[in-house]
Amino acid sequence: MINNELIKGQVVKDFILDGKKIVIETGRLAKQASGGALVSLGDTKVLVTACIDKNIKEGTDFLPLMVNYVEKFYSAGKIPGGFFKREGRPTEKEVLTSRFLDRPIRPLFPDNYFYDTQIIATVVSMDKENDPDMAAMIGVSFSLMSSEMPFNGPTAGVRVGRVNGNFIVNPTYQEMEKSDIHLVIAGSKDAITMVEGSFDELDEEVLLSAIGFGHGKIKDLVEFQNSILAELAVKKLVLAPFNMPDGLFEKVKETSYDSLVQAINIPTKQERSEAISSVKDRTLSLLREAYQNYEMAIGNILEDIQKDIMRKAILTEGKRIDGRGLKDIRPIACSVRELPMAHGSGIFTRGETQALVVTTLGTKLDEQIIDAPERDSVKRFMIHYNFPPFSVGEVSPLKSPGRREIGHGSLAEKALRFVIPSFEEFPYTIRVVSEILESNGSSSQATICGATLSLMDAGVPIKAPVAGIAMGLIKEDDKIAILTDILGDEDHLGDMDFKVAGTANGVTALQMDIKIAGVTKEILRRALNQAKEGRLHILNIMNRTIKEPNKELSPYAPRILTIQIKPAKVREVIGQGGKVIKGIIEKSGAKIDIDDSGKVNIYSYDKNSLDLASAMINDIVQEAEIGKVYLGKVRKIMEFGAFVEIFPGTDGLVHISQLDESRVEKVSDVLKEGDEVKVKVIDIDKTGKIKLSKKAAH
Repeated sequence: MINNELIKGQVVKDFILDGKKIVIETGRLAKQASGGALVSLGDTKVLVTACIDKNIKEGTDFLPLMVNYVEKFYSAGKIPGGFFKREGRPTEKEVLTSRFLDRPIRPLFPDNYFYDTQIIATVVSMDKENDPDMAAMIGVSFSLMSSEMPFNGPTAGVRVGRVNGNFIVNPTYQEMEKSDIHLVIAGSKDAITMVEGSFDELDEEVLLSAIGFGHGKIKDLVEFQNSILAELAVKKLVLAPFNMPDGLFEKVKETSYDSLVQAINIPTKQERSEAISSVKDRTLSLLREAYQNYEMAIGNILEDIQKDIMRKAILTEGKRIDGRGLKDIRPIACSVRELPMAHGSGIFTRGETQALVVTTLGTKLDEQIIDAPERDSVKRFMIHYNFPPFSVGEVSPLKSPGRREIGHGSLAEKALRFVIPSFEEFPYTIRVVSEILESNGSSSQATICGATLSLMDAGVPIKAPVAGIAMGLIKEDDKIAILTDILGDEDHLGDMDFKVAGTANGVTALQMDIKIAGVTKEILRRALNQAKEGRLHILNIMNRTIKEPNKELSPYAPRILTIQIKPAKVREVIGQGGKVIKGIIEKSGAKIDIDDSGKVNIYSYDKNSLDLASAMINDIVQEAEIGKVYLGKVRKIMEFGAFVEIFPGTDGLVHISQLDESRVEKVSDVLKEGDEVKVKVIDIDKTGKIKLSKKAAH
């Protein structure tokens, strides 16, 4: 409990957003941070702090922003798995959420803000209903607004779902399982700054409606923050203006402009990059003596001139740096069955971007087990994206996947998740790996296209082929140009990176990042419609290579035999301590997965192994049938008859009267323990006791 009278400067306010209570508290916790807030959504609580280092490192001409989202296991009353029993390297969820939080705020800092800035969102309480990430997004905005850092906010974010045709804001985990829309939107009061989501072949107009619905809720959350900020006396840092000698810009332009125009219009990436670098080197060499200590400023001016040249050509002439028109897509080449030993493979090449994508099929035992605070879960479909340095002609150490690689793999996974067959339809674990062999823009979308080729080559019965394309935006005042299939330079020097993936029937994934204050709904509509044209063009080319999934799996993929047994028999197949099933696996060489419903999946690369495991399981679970003859083994001799095991684990009684046609005085005159004897089931009573006959078996 809190005694508010003892806490000076504390502010606590709540807001009801579509029936869900959101609370922002500031001024009590983590007070040495530049700004901070404890944001609650239900019983989920996220502490967000923002800190600034005012000692600018020499030579820094960019925004050194770090955003970290951290989930603590204690927040859900759990102890982490593993040997060390403490949180370790960031999970995929933490990495992706950190990207969510970073992307919408980065363009909203002033251009001359170069201070080291760190935002940490720590999940300290997690209920079973509310995902903490949207609370964290509100907290990031408020922590910046309540700090001395200049920031063009407030901003907010919401998750949008759709259940039974109705949009829901910040749906619970349970509601998301029923939703065919998984959409995250961030923005300010006036514009949308980030969109990301996955969908079940969603119509573009419905998608726009979902975005509009979400933006309306964002406006409410921005006003909520403003109502709290009005009570705080926040002093903002005054930034020093750029200090540049008079005439430097004009001198740099005079020295480099014509050469930069020629260099920028070279269509191939490497030659263009080398030519631009040569112009920069020559300009620095000519001006270094006259403008000592201004090399960084000269470099920035050259970048601005390069950006201006590219943007003017697009807006006034409709001409892009590689000579294409605004809607033109680079040449595309597709192929499959590139790797003989892989279960499925494909190469997708678009211009100077190329992805080798490989599919591997595994068993249920290969599923990824996720140990997370909110709940443990498993994944049977994964896409992993790798970006080796040779893909851009560079030399650098090979490291574990970073945020970019994890983010691009996740986007591709979202694009294909709704077309992947269920486990009941296709009882395999599916891992797809994308190796980027060349990159000049939109390698994540090349991954989506290559993954579709690879999955169909592997024989995975996907619902429909999926293709992806990256759109760009150039906006100067009222002049707007939307670019289809952007290059790396167009992404770097443009205003928007808008990735859209989908089938011929609708959108399956979307990701938008912008570098300006925001975009309008009309710009999004134009970009979506133009992206649809490009997507259909790419799908048409992909279909010429492979139209539908192969009917036969690779000979190197595991085969699966599924049998159904009675749930009551599951324990018998597993055995005490797993002894029985381990014995079957060891003897047959097959992998076996069995669930409580009695469904048994048997996996093996060898048909004989499958058959042996199946036979051994059937021997265990089979039930006696009246009228059927069995070759049994005598287990015990009694005065009144003999107990005979007709199959493993199942005995029946042969009464002395059923041993022979003639009268038998002693059972031991006819049978002894260990004898194999043919017997016929003549009755099974209500208690399950089996009556056998030796004389009726002849």
